[in-house]
Amino acid sequence: MKPSKILFVVMEDWYFCSHRLPLAVAARELGHDVVVATRLAAHKDVIEQAGVRVVPFQRMSRSSINAFRELAALFELLAIYRRERPDLVHHVALKPVLYGSLAARLIGVPAWVNALGGLGFVFSSQKFHARILRLLLINTFRFILNDTRCRLILQNQDDVAFITGNAGIDRRNVRLIRSAGVDLKRYAPRALPPGMPVVMLASRMLWDKGIEEFVRAAGVLREQGVLARFVLVGDSDTENPSSVPWGQLQEWNDSGVVEWWGHRNDMPEVLSQARIVCLPTYYGEGIPKVLIEAMACARPIVTTDMPGCRDLVRLGKNGFLIKPRDAEGLAVVLKALLLDEAKCQQMGIEGRRIAEEEYSLPRIVAETMTVYRELLRRC
Repeated sequence: MKPSKILFVVMEDWYFCSHRLPLAVAARELGHDVVVATRLAAHKDVIEQAGVRVVPFQRMSRSSINAFRELAALFELLAIYRRERPDLVHHVALKPVLYGSLAARLIGVPAWVNALGGLGFVFSSQKFHARILRLLLINTFRFILNDTRCRLILQNQDDVAFITGNAGIDRRNVRLIRSAGVDLKRYAPRALPPGMPVVMLASRMLWDKGIEEFVRAAGVLREQGVLARFVLVGDSDTENPSSVPWGQLQEWNDSGVVEWWGHRNDMPEVLSQARIVCLPTYYGEGIPKVLIEAMACARPIVTTDMPGCRDLVRLGKNGFLIKPRDAEGLAVVLKALLLDEAKCQQMGIEGRRIAEEEYSLPRIVAETMTVYRELLRRC
């Protein structure tokens, strides 16, 4: 693969750091000129210190539906493509995929990759406006994603089946790469901590992530006299319509039913404090990164029988699946694990083995580089 200019388009600088920076560094180490266009908050220095040039991309908002703002974001992206003249663009998440694919066609970018880490709120919600948007997006996907110059990366087989079946995307243009990978050195196994066990839900604080079901399950187990701490880790996401208000999180924390630790940057240390990591989501996940990180830290996982989540669980071996929106079922499974520390240890060992074999960062980077090579050969 000859040295080329690769441009990443990612909504937020923090997300680029947590999910794509290792891939960008690997591309740079192969001799590529690597640039990221992203909305800058607090991570510009981290990205630049890794040898990746940063281009501010400030006008796109995940929550905006204002036509003028959306048009301004598209024109900003067109200007970036004209100025940078990339050989390949890697769009990450829904809006960059939509706007970036259109801009790539208009400017004549030789090749582009569209990565969707799950289909998100629009495809998981049954609210009326979500169903309308879903129909619009399916037709838009059919128009912008069926191009021999691009490849669509999805993280689970359910999403592949939906996109190729419902949206009519040519299967030859779709690649299955299961997650963004996990750094197995950073997320390393540790012994279960002594003292009162911790059950942890680490995520953006969205209703669709099963936050309320987790709190209800904690209340049920508390009434039953089960001794454990139930911890929420993460912050509200004000740009998401499913965001749990800060006041509600604080109220739960003050009640003593759960602890809310807020946003944390030291996730390996945080996860090591848990006996069980839980994600009772009914959101349109890809492969939940926090569950892979928990497995890498040798922690059992409890999650829902949903696309992406079910991919990670070998029933009874490294975790358990529950029905979505089932707080009572969640309480039953958590209680059984809390009363069996040896089972938690055994399941944690198996989870680490699965993480090593299937979700290591070098493996995911290599699979993505294969997609780059395939497209750049055509340029």
